Amino acid sequence: MEARRFPCSRQRQVLFLFLFGGVSLAGSGFGRYSVTEETERGSFVVNIAKDLELGDKELLARGARVVSDDNKQHLLLDSQTGDLLTNEKLDREKLCGSREPCMLYFQILMDNPFQIYRIELRVRDINDHSPVFRDKETVLKILENTAEGTSFQLERAQDSDGGLNGIQNYTINLNSFFHIKISGSDEGIIYPELVLDRALDREKQQEFSLTLTALDGGLPPRSGATNIHIVILDVNDNAPQFSQAIYETQAPENSPVGSFIAQVSAGDADSGINADISYSFFDASEDILTTFHINPFSGEIILRLLLDYELVKSYKINIQAIDGGGLSSKCSVWVEVLDTNDNAPELIISSLSNHVVENSPETALAVFRIKDRDSGENGKTVCFIPDHLPFLLKPSVENFYILMTEEALDRERQAEYNITITVTDMGTPRLKTEHNITVLVSDVNDNAPAFTQTSYTLWVRENNSPALHIGSVSATDTDAGANAQVTYSLLPLPDPLLPLASLVSINPDNGHLFALTSLDYEALRAFEFRVGATDRGSPALSSQALVRVLVADANDNAPFVLYPLQNASAPCTELVPRAAEPGYLVTKVVAVDGDAGQNAWLSYQLLKATEPGLFGVWAHNGEVRTARLLSERDAPKQRLVVLVKDNGEPPLSASVTLHVLLVDGFSQPYLPPPEAEAAAAAPADPLTVYLVVALASVSSLFLFSVLVFVAVRLCRRGGAGSAGRCPVPEGHFPGHLVDVSGTGTLSQSYQYEVCLMGGPGTNEFKFLKPILPTVQAQDPGRNSDENPTFRNSVGFNIQ
Repeated sequence: MEARRFPCSRQRQVLFLFLFGGVSLAGSGFGRYSVTEETERGSFVVNIAKDLELGDKELLARGARVVSDDNKQHLLLDSQTGDLLTNEKLDREKLCGSREPCMLYFQILMDNPFQIYRIELRVRDINDHSPVFRDKETVLKILENTAEGTSFQLERAQDSDGGLNGIQNYTINLNSFFHIKISGSDEGIIYPELVLDRALDREKQQEFSLTLTALDGGLPPRSGATNIHIVILDVNDNAPQFSQAIYETQAPENSPVGSFIAQVSAGDADSGINADISYSFFDASEDILTTFHINPFSGEIILRLLLDYELVKSYKINIQAIDGGGLSSKCSVWVEVLDTNDNAPELIISSLSNHVVENSPETALAVFRIKDRDSGENGKTVCFIPDHLPFLLKPSVENFYILMTEEALDRERQAEYNITITVTDMGTPRLKTEHNITVLVSDVNDNAPAFTQTSYTLWVRENNSPALHIGSVSATDTDAGANAQVTYSLLPLPDPLLPLASLVSINPDNGHLFALTSLDYEALRAFEFRVGATDRGSPALSSQALVRVLVADANDNAPFVLYPLQNASAPCTELVPRAAEPGYLVTKVVAVDGDAGQNAWLSYQLLKATEPGLFGVWAHNGEVRTARLLSERDAPKQRLVVLVKDNGEPPLSASVTLHVLLVDGFSQPYLPPPEAEAAAAAPADPLTVYLVVALASVSSLFLFSVLVFVAVRLCRRGGAGSAGRCPVPEGHFPGHLVDVSGTGTLSQSYQYEVCLMGGPGTNEFKFLKPILPTVQAQDPGRNSDENPTFRNSVGFNIQ
């Protein structure tokens, strides 16, 4: 391979400045180089970096690339080294035909700033083709009276090589009648002429056979040969004569096959067979033979192949007329091909970027070139894109355009653009080409996550199971990819006393909230906290939402009886005079419920009674009253079981046992012994049984000591003559011990003392003295007389 740079002066000048961002487009002068045809692919042509005086890696940094006029990649630019290399074997004959010199035109495109450097590459010919004659044998008829020195033009050989490698000489085998003379034409083509050296005598020799050899100028030279068969004719002294030496005509390139092109005509003054004329192409190239056809009798030239103005703009057709006597003459027909608008504009992309980052300033997306192979108005083009898109076209040098953004783009408004570049020529009819470019807008993290609500209210019923899903929060991010992936978290509370981490947790991926522990409405009725949503962008963006958790009450607390106490060492006995009127207040059952709402609404009912119908319980306030007048037949000892029930679902309840003693004016001398009372009582409440069993071992000794102490006191007070009986004062008990109002309602603070004597056969006595019972009633949601709640217990001393 041989490559060199033709010496020339190279100048650079800035051709166009149009980008607001400081991007410059510049064109520089021609660079002329050469390469020998048929060199191997990858052969070195020139180092562009050194030739353009660019630094190392500058071509790579500026994205240098090679663009050819024929849109074929004949050359390859190594941006790392700056070497311009051949990308294929170059065949000069295919590229340029017989045209010499054979020149190829390229452009070196560079970005940042944009610059175009134009290159002319000459493909030098090598002698790789031998001369070839179209016919292997040529018949030449010569009259026997032809004068010495007469020359006969022979058909030349064809050689695809050019220049010195083309045909340079013709020779003929040695003989005594003819020799070869070389003549030239205006196009620089040489023709062989056969010159007669001696007079012919048909009677002595009727024909000759000569070998014509064509030699090119290569080293070593190549040759081709054809046989010249010479036939000696009788005298024919008039050759055909054309009416015109040169015919000129025009033909549009869109002419159909079979169209009439031109007609030639020749006449001959001879007569007979010597006046019969036939027409044929003379010295015609293969292109002419395949494109045109001539009628040998009429001289009409007919089109046999479609014309293409872009390939061949004109044809020169050589025609000869031969009469019957072998005499001939020649003329030329010039066919001018007229251009029609049969080529749509071409759009050639030089560089393309399909992605642009949102919020970026004006950015170049594509560099392309417009080309139309037509000429005149048919080759003028107009390029445009739709007006509603945020893009614009910037014209550059040599029909180059730059597609760039007109403003910063917003991916959330539109993430993809389809841009149609339309190129229209100015011909008639107009032809257009459309090229679609899809531009994707890349996302940046410019949107914080947004919760669907600014605050959330969640309900959870108390006594929930741990890890219960109690609700969800949700946030969306209009960004894409990792910028739209949301992570949820619990934010620290300003109040450090609330253990948020032990109450709730959140799934960071989907925002589901879970209760970690079982919540108790009575301990914590509501709490609130903040949830954060953070995307995975860089830098990350976040937002907050308030979550309020309300604990719903469950009926998990049974009513608790405050009065009368059920765990006392001795049952509490209520005294009722037999003279009490109906509606007399015997006592009041006081109970509370730790729940709320309807779960704490208490109702009372009499479950069991010794004398059904004697007593009644008010359902709303727990007051126990007489339902009728007492009679002598009523048992003095009455046992009542009162059920206290809440309004929950399902309802919970508790029961309390009341001991009522019917007395005549509070003068009855004894109360039933506690053992008998306990024996008559219904089965104890389970809680009471548990407490009694737990305290039995501790209090048994204490109770025994108290009983002994009471017995000793009673015996001392009655004396030895009482026979174990305690004197009972006549009449009613003193008024300062028992206070009964006229309506039969006991006061809330009272004090009394009772002396009880056991029945026959018993010597047990008890003296009960209440210690200032202080009762405070509280009724959430009701009147004070309907559902009193006692917060202070009632205590008793045993004397």
